[in-house]
Amino acid sequence: MEWWAAYLAVGAIAGFLAGLLGVGGGFVIVPSLIFLFNSQHFPQTHLLHLALGTSLASIMFISVSSLRAHHAHGAVNWKVVRRIAPGIVIGTLLGSGLAALLSSSFLALFFAVFVSFAATQILLDIKPKPSRQLPGRAGTFLVGIIIGIIFSLVGGGGAVLSIPFMLYCNIKTHDAIGTSAAIGFPIAISGAAGYILTGLAQENLPPLSLGFIYLPALLGLMVTSVFTAPFGAKLAHRMPVERLKKIFAVFLYIIAAKMLVGLS
Repeated sequence: MEWWAAYLAVGAIAGFLAGLLGVGGGFVIVPSLIFLFNSQHFPQTHLLHLALGTSLASIMFISVSSLRAHHAHGAVNWKVVRRIAPGIVIGTLLGSGLAALLSSSFLALFFAVFVSFAATQILLDIKPKPSRQLPGRAGTFLVGIIIGIIFSLVGGGGAVLSIPFMLYCNIKTHDAIGTSAAIGFPIAISGAAGYILTGLAQENLPPLSLGFIYLPALLGLMVTSVFTAPFGAKLAHRMPVERLKKIFAVFLYIIAAKMLVGLS
């Protein structure tokens, strides 16, 4: 029962942060699941792959709850979602296949370096030219592929690319967060499918696993996260933009540090 309680607690925190920052919750879920799966003595060779796959599957439910709340505030740019989603789906499937070929230690190091870079970019807050707009359909499609690949490799990194990208294109901060929450849904579906398919051929996975998705953890995460995401979204629309950016950047630094400590 203690594992169920832990999954529920992680889901509650991840859902709230997904609504608040549009991050999908993966940056909380992946390190937490690594710790919990390790404590349950899951096979080390599949530890991070299970955490990534389960995280992506849970984000399917978290993102829907979060995007509904942001949409109610008129903060989802559906034009961006329609243009970027096809590229994201392709990139996520490519990334999930690549992840199955990489070691857990490499994925953990990549995760930590990637989120540290993203946090620095946000904290520096380099202002784009006022005239800059979103690229055309082809450009946005290519950006989607890149975001999808990165998201698959870190189990929740789409927002730290999509949000800075939209801010760089002069989309308002609250709209960028809301749109990122909507983008998380097609990423999560394709990513989860990829981790299921690549995991089906693997041996020594724990019971109740569907490929690289551990179903008991998925259920626990889903139950609480869908309820807390709307509260995070509501708070996001009450906070000043600059404070929201700083919270986002500090949050990413903490997660990166935690992953690096786990490698030592």
